[in-house]
Amino acid sequence: MPNVDLILGADPRRRRSIRTEPTQRRSTQRLDALLDAAAEIVDESGFERLTTQMVAERAGASIGTVYRYFPDRVAVLYALRERSVRRFRERVADDMEGIELLHWWHVMDVALEAAAAMYRDEPGFSVVHAGRRETAEGDIEPELAHRLARLIEAEFGGDSDQAELRFRIGVSIELGDALVSRAFERDVAGDDRYLAEAKRLVREYLTEHLGEPVAASHVA
Repeated sequence: MPNVDLILGADPRRRRSIRTEPTQRRSTQRLDALLDAAAEIVDESGFERLTTQMVAERAGASIGTVYRYFPDRVAVLYALRERSVRRFRERVADDMEGIELLHWWHVMDVALEAAAAMYRDEPGFSVVHAGRRETAEGDIEPELAHRLARLIEAEFGGDSDQAELRFRIGVSIELGDALVSRAFERDVAGDDRYLAEAKRLVREYLTEHLGEPVAASHVA
């Protein structure tokens, strides 16, 4: 079984956008209700038009309740984005636990499939493109690139330069992300041609720089 903790591992440096962290179940449910309302608005009107008043009205809450957790609309968007990113990582980890990773391409394939699934199933997921991508400390590469690189190294070993591996995976994430996002701009269910091209181009790009997928060293 792949070490999915490398995908899920908490990042204590990530920006906190929530003013008051919920400690009770009722507070957690209230916060989720506010973010669910924000997600609906984002899907209907776009994140540019979202306001705290709209969130309050959609959630059936007072504006004071919204401000208890979020100082402004930007904080709502950051919190929604954080939740979407966390749920995406959980989706990737869950999907990886259900398959046998035979070579590095399976890691990227699962990540691309999970991204498409999140666009279909997770309200407001498009907000992940609303701000700057989360990067790893001391680097410009996406945090996800570091996590995937560590997983690939752990599962398949090799003598690859980690900085180079992170860079190549970071580029592939940008490439795949843009095409998957575009697929769902063209078709609410995801344009199959764009989704197929995302996989093809990411695989060709990484194969050029990482070589043909080779079976994991622990696989007989």
